[in-house]
This record gives sequence, structure tokens and C-alpha cells, in this order.
Amino acid sequence: MGRQESRRAANARKRMSRRPSRLGTPAGSTAKPDRVADPDAGFPGLLRQVWRRAERTEDLRAALDVLLTLDGHVPADVQLRALNSAQEAALTALRGADDADGSPDAGGARGADTPGAGVADAAVAADVVFVGEVGLAANGRVALRVPGGRPLDPRDLVGGVRRVPYDRAALDAYRRELGRVRERNAARAADCRAWLAGQGTEGRRALLDQALEAAVRTAPFVLYQEDTQYTNFRERNTLTGKTLWPGHPDCALGALRDLPLDLWTDQDTQLVVCLTLLIRSAGFGRVEEANGTQLTVDHVAYTLERVRRAYAAVPGVAPVPAAASHRVADLDRLAVALRERRREVSGHAQLYREIHGALMHKVERVAAAPGPAARAREDAVAAHLRARLPLSGRTLADLGRELAAAPGWLAAPHGAFGTGLESLVHETVAASADAFAADFAMSRGMRSLPDLVRALRGENWAAICDWDITHFFCCVVPRPEAAAHFGGSRAALADAAWAMSSRMSYNSWHFVAGNLPREPEVVARDHFVPPVIPDVAYFSDQHHHGHVNNNVRFSVRSPQPVEVDGRRFDGFMDLRLLRCAGEPFGEQDVLAAHRVSGFVARATSLAAALVAAGTGLEVTAFDSDWHWTAVTGTGPAAPGALAGPDRRAS
Repeated sequence: MGRQESRRAANARKRMSRRPSRLGTPAGSTAKPDRVADPDAGFPGLLRQVWRRAERTEDLRAALDVLLTLDGHVPADVQLRALNSAQEAALTALRGADDADGSPDAGGARGADTPGAGVADAAVAADVVFVGEVGLAANGRVALRVPGGRPLDPRDLVGGVRRVPYDRAALDAYRRELGRVRERNAARAADCRAWLAGQGTEGRRALLDQALEAAVRTAPFVLYQEDTQYTNFRERNTLTGKTLWPGHPDCALGALRDLPLDLWTDQDTQLVVCLTLLIRSAGFGRVEEANGTQLTVDHVAYTLERVRRAYAAVPGVAPVPAAASHRVADLDRLAVALRERRREVSGHAQLYREIHGALMHKVERVAAAPGPAARAREDAVAAHLRARLPLSGRTLADLGRELAAAPGWLAAPHGAFGTGLESLVHETVAASADAFAADFAMSRGMRSLPDLVRALRGENWAAICDWDITHFFCCVVPRPEAAAHFGGSRAALADAAWAMSSRMSYNSWHFVAGNLPREPEVVARDHFVPPVIPDVAYFSDQHHHGHVNNNVRFSVRSPQPVEVDGRRFDGFMDLRLLRCAGEPFGEQDVLAAHRVSGFVARATSLAAALVAAGTGLEVTAFDSDWHWTAVTGTGPAAPGALAGPDRRAS
């Protein structure tokens, strides 16, 4: 073994830039940044675009449609469920009786297909008794001035306002609807309080601990109870997350732990109950399906009923009975039953999630069977692998079985790589970029399976938790055409690929601890619950700075488990595909990508079995140097490789 690196040498190395175009130069030493922030990039730019479109739309109904869908970027029902009680009553009154009854949610998400229907036009309102307003708030929500309300504060808005006239009939309808909504809300709040009282002091503390764990172990979320915002995402945090540490006095949930139930507000009471119902139905991930909406009992009932109907449509799966009512006890029984049935559904159909990036809202879907489009993607990947790897199977399943029969070459050099595993990962990623017409494809994993096996056998959980992101890798392969989204620069394309590789390595680091026993060092380590189902994302280039800077607009993520020395690691690897522009990915792409990622996961498990039996295997490729050479086709970058016109981050 060579001499251990000194602390001075290690610190000097860490001060050097790892960006491919600046390797060998001190980090932060450039005269000027190569990226200039674009004021129209990301969410603020989208909201300005949406408001300009709504402002130019003469018909008020059409303008509302633009606002509710953020000009086609999100489903309208998400924005409808974000309205508070008074706003919900106002919109229902303005829309008239067209869809006042019979909605599937029976609680405020009515008429999602025809938002704005029935709104009177200001130009023809002859007997106006009140002039309200509609605007677009800086958080993306539709803002409404309701009868009796103050004018909308321009400091909270993206642009101006549209005037909304109320005639006598609309005003009377508003009063009736507001009374009905308030009566319903009071009944729901009382039911929540009674249900929580039945849990006892220790039971309530357990529910709070569970909700707090969900806030820490899942992606950020923004929830509302009337005008109270609960979030661990930017702005002023009110929930534990990246900003508020566990136990912070500003955390709304933590503050309830020792507080008598009679001192809880109705908003806090419903928050805890609704989080409990969502978590009981599918784990922490279900909370993200309420992102950007009012977290009410009726909206949770709407979500659970949608899930129930989706599961009931799966052939071979017995349907779960609908909830008898929207009382908490009935919804609790439905949530528990859905969680049990979810396991059965997973054996008959592929579950996945849609992600609407503009509002970070997620929806669980049940996929149809793979069709010709999915099979064409798979066949293209399999053909590429047959030509590049020592495998001859016709399908991905055939290739996997052939690999399992003779996996030894995964630990031996292959092609330009030190191991067959590295070659297999690279060829699969490269094949996927072409087969799916993606601008980038990528797959991540762990560099040293031998280190992991040793740590597992020694139950050295602290060592695993102490590994930094350099213990993980991600192979990113952009198609040459993707350079068009980066000013035509291959150097900028290489830098973007490396930025993605680094971030994906962080994701591996962030998930691995979620597979370990809940020992003190594991609980203390920052980590998320590992993902277990694939997802497809639309317009992800809105909030995440890395997504905005590197044009990550449409994507597919397919996580897979890997078995290492008898322990299952969920989310150990994944395959990701992304497009910077053009058409979004669809359900058939998700299905095909999941088959491809399953092939890589199987290869990784086979490699781990070789390691467990004593074979050495280390992944040394896919570092910054490798990405520079692979993307640009040249040797190490010269200083100033990105010199030239400034490139806007867009």
C-alpha cells in the first residue's frame, strides 16, 4: 500500500477545480464567471410569461384557464385545490351551477377540465355590485380578491390584476357557497380533533414524530391550510428540513409535541391528520402528492379515491371498497387498505409517478402494459449491447439470463475500461441516449463494492455513513446534438455532464443510509428514503438551480434495488434520461427505461456477488477527466477552455 496522502496535500487537492474545462486550476480563480444569470430562467420567468399571456387574453374564462394551468405547465386541478375556502367559494359562485355537484372530490377540486366556465365578462356586467380581482402570486398560485376582501397587494403579485365583476346573483351564490364551505370545514376540524383525542398523548406524539421524519426524509414540499403555509422549501421555513434542524422551535410540528390538544389550532390539527392519512396510504412519498395544495381532509379523500379507482382498474386485483364517508376514521381504514393493496398492484402492473416541476406536484399512476413503442426502445438498446458486449441474447431479459450464467467478465478488463461492469454501464447508458432520443442519459452506482461488503460484514454503519460523494460514480453520456443547448460548445457540454455526474453521485450518497439499520449514526446522517418506483417529470427546469442552469426540462428516472452480500439496497442505482427541449417523455418511455435499468441493476448485483465471493472489483472510470475526454474527444482541458462569449444559464 502506498504512503497515505498528507492533510496538506489533501487540502491542496480539494482546492483545485474539478470542472472538466478547468482541471488543474485553483477553484474560484477565474476573472469572471462563464455563466450569466438569465432573469427569465426558471420559475420567475415562467410566471412572467404566464401573466403576460393571461393579460393579453380578452376572455376572462380563457385567462383563468391560463392562470390555473400556468399556460399548460400543470394540471388545472392542482391550482384549484390550492385555493383557500373563500377563494373556492368565489370561484364556484362565478362559475355558476354547471358543475356545482357531482365532483369526484366533493371538496373543492371541481371542474378541472373546464376552469373558469361560467365567469361573467366584465364588459357585459350591467348590475355589478362588487368588483373583485384575479392575479398571479409570486409562488405560482392564483390570487383572488373575494367580496369584502382587500385589494390584492401588488408586492405579492407577478404583474397586475384582472377585474372580476360580481352581479347580484353571483354575490348571493358566493354567500351561500361560503357558508356551506365554512360549515363543512368546521365539521372536518371537529372530526380531526376528536380523532386525535382518541389517539391519546403518546399516540399523538408518535404521529408527530412520523410526520417530522417525513419532512426530513423526503424532497421539500409546500402545503397550505387556509392562509397558513407549511413548508421546508426556501422562503421562511415552518417545517424541519434543510433549514430547520430537528427540534428547532420554529418547526410547526415540533412545537405541538408537548402542547395539549385543546391548544392546537384547527389548521395544525388538520395538518397532522392529513399527513398521517397520506403516509399510511403509501409511505412518505405520498405527501408530495399534496404539494402546492390546501392539505384538507376532503382533498386527501379525493387523492385516496383517485388511487383506489386506479388500483381497482388493474386486472387480477380485487378492488378496495370506497370510504363510507369523509370522516377521518373511514379515510384511515381506506388508507391502510390501499397500502396493503399497493403491494399486490405492484405485482400486476408498473406504478410510477408524474412530476409537474412548476409546482413540484407528484401524482402516482398505474401504467398500461408495454406496447410497440416501449418494445422498440428496448430492442434498440439490446441490439447495441449485443454489438458491444460479450452477450448475444435477443432481448434485455435474454441478455440478463446470459450474464447471470457467466458473470465473471464483469470483474475483468473490457474494451477501454478496467472492468466489464464499467463497460456494461457505459454501453447501456450510451445506447439509451440514442434509443430514447435523449439529450443526456446517465446511471449511477458505488465505486468500491469490496469496501461496502467489508463494512456490511463488520456492521460498520458509521464507516458507510462517513463516505463522501467521491465513493460514488455516475456515468453521463450526452448526445453530440445536445451541444446546441449549450452555445454549441463541447467544453460547456462536458461541464454540464460533469455537473450532472456530481449531483447524481450526491444522490447515491443521500440514499445509501436509508437502507441501513436505524442505529444512532444512521439516524443522525442526512439522508432521504430511497426511491423504489420510476417517475417522469415535466418542466423540471423551474426551481432546482442545477436543473435551471443545465436545461433539465423533461426527464425519466428509473431507480432499482441491488443486492449486496444478502442486503437489499433500494435505489442503489438508476437510469436517467433527459431532454433539454422538444417533446416530453411518456409512459411507454418509463416502462422501457425501467427494463433497461433493471438490466444494469442485475449486472450490479451479479458483480456484488463476485465481490462477496472474494473477487476484486473497483470502478475507477467516470471521473471529471473521463467526462472531458468522452464528451470532447480530446485530452485534458487547457486553461481557459471556456473562453469566449458569456453563456447564459437558461
